Amino acid sequence: MPATPSTARGWRRDGVSITELCWQTRFGPPTRAWLVLPSPRPAGAMPGILALHCHAGVKSVGAERLITTATPVAERLRHDCYGGSALTERLARAGFAVLAHDAFSWGSRRFLLTPEPWRLRTTMAALRAAGQEPGYDTAAALHEPTVAKFAGVLGTTYAGAVAHDDLTALDVLAGLPYVDRVGVVGFSGGGGRAAVLTALDPRVRASAIACMMSTVDELYPAYLDAHSWLFATPCLAHGRDWPDVAFARGEHHQLVLYAADDALFPPDGMARADTVLRERFAGAAGTYEGITVPGPHRFDGPTQDQAIRFLTGALST
Repeated sequence: MPATPSTARGWRRDGVSITELCWQTRFGPPTRAWLVLPSPRPAGAMPGILALHCHAGVKSVGAERLITTATPVAERLRHDCYGGSALTERLARAGFAVLAHDAFSWGSRRFLLTPEPWRLRTTMAALRAAGQEPGYDTAAALHEPTVAKFAGVLGTTYAGAVAHDDLTALDVLAGLPYVDRVGVVGFSGGGGRAAVLTALDPRVRASAIACMMSTVDELYPAYLDAHSWLFATPCLAHGRDWPDVAFARGEHHQLVLYAADDALFPPDGMARADTVLRERFAGAAGTYEGITVPGPHRFDGPTQDQAIRFLTGALST
């Protein structure tokens, strides 16, 4: 059964309307999401964008980091990761219907951790004994391997559970009566989710990935601990690599933004991924654009401008 969203509240600001939504998936607590539209919304059909939030080691909030809110943690993440820009609102002002949702284990979909699982309880007690008072995000980081174990027991993966939520959100976006074509955009961990979602669902016509691309040979093992279980999907390297996931069917338009000084990805791996993607898309029905920008791991205003330009062209008709 498709998820049926309900409206929690709505408001307008600076040329956009924002509606907070909620829906129930097949497991866990309800999902919180935000639908951001141009205000007033243009008549007729329009393109939709599913905006996928990053990991950033912060799970107490999810997609709220992509909205202008007064929540201190979300505000800090917007400043540190997105250059202070609210990505969803910028996309809406560019003419898109934008949906951003909390992914599995973030924000509204997070674990209560009460009572604390055995291994987490032991570690948290040791931190407290050392004079620290660890918050939820510390606990969530320590808890992620437990989630990955349990996902394996259930016959899936941590990334698979996240993909379930992303596919559900894509259904919600594509089901809006005024949305006739869809794309996805994601930064860092959200970029990995964008690649996976594009590979899983042919409705995705355009995909923008920021600061999340490398070949596995260069990435592992040296960079393995720089990333979460979301990026370490079992058997990924058995006949398939991250550029293969991003290529998917080769029928979509793909943008990858690489940061030259990205501490989370090896330069050789990024360069090789760019080469592989150019080769794979050559002669394919879809297109590929790879851009390397100077500076560190981030998705700030100027890099968002490049993604918006790409998505506008790719979803123009």
